[in-house]
Amino acid sequence: MLLDRLLARLHRRKGELLRLLDRPEIPFHTNGSENDIRACVTKRKISGGTVSDAGREARNILLGLMIICIKLGVSLYAYPGDRLTRAGVVSELAGLVRQNATA
Repeated sequence: MLLDRLLARLHRRKGELLRLLDRPEIPFHTNGSENDIRACVTKRKISGGTVSDAGREARNILLGLMIICIKLGVSLYAYPGDRLTRAGVVSELAGLVRQNATA
């Protein structure tokens, strides 16, 4: 009975489960995503979380920016300064993400 339900569920989601065969750029595992949030989880465990919702949101934004910069090979310190001064040395992250996705 349990096996029948599991097999029926797999059959219903067949298209979703086999999507990665049509899109080879999709990884077979979630290791990359799990590694991305590891720093956040470790910090939360050590400190017990943030004091306020605004603090949590700020931490999440900066952590996300840090992960994106690392993956794109952009200096985390150069990017905000470049955006604020509009020096144009570092490309916009959206353009870098698009460029990386097509490569």
